[in-house]
Amino acid sequence: MNAPDRYERFVVPEGTKKVSYERDTKIINAASFTVEREDHTIGNILRMQLHRDDNVLFAGYKLPHPLKYKIIVRIHTTSQSSPMQAYNQAINDLDKELDHLKNAFEGHDYILLVVCQLILAFVSDFNGIWLSLQIIQGSTKWLTCSYGVLEIESQGV
Repeated sequence: MNAPDRYERFVVPEGTKKVSYERDTKIINAASFTVEREDHTIGNILRMQLHRDDNVLFAGYKLPHPLKYKIIVRIHTTSQSSPMQAYNQAINDLDKELDHLKNAFEGHDYILLVVCQLILAFVSDFNGIWLSLQIIQGSTKWLTCSYGVLEIESQGV
C-alpha cells in the first residue's frame, strides 16, 4: 500500500517547526501560517476563533492534500493589528475557553467530560459497517454511542 505510516500524522519530524509564518508581500497585514501535523479539527476551530476578532478581515484555512498532514491558515487583519497578533490572541482565547469549559464540567456527575480517552472503532456486523464510539471519564462513567443512540452507564469504582 502507498499510504504513509500512521504515526506520521502526529509526530513532527526532527528539524521541522510545528508552526511556520510567511508574510504576504502583495497584501498589507496578511500572512499564512503552516501548522504541521494538524487537520480540519484544529483548522476549523482556529478559523472560527479568528472570525470573532474585530481586527481580522479574513481568516481561512486549507488542507493542501489529504496525505500531507498540515494545514495552511491565512489571516488578513486591519492596520490596528498584525496577523501574528491575531493568531496568538486566537490561540490564547481558545486555551482560556477550553480551560473554562473543563472547569465548568468538573464535579458534575450528570455531564461527561472527555478527558481520558476517545476510542473510535469501526465494527462490522451482519448488516454492514456501523460506528461505535466510547468516551471514558476515569473509571466511573461511560458514554456509548452506537447507531445514533446515547446511553449513559455508571460503572462502580
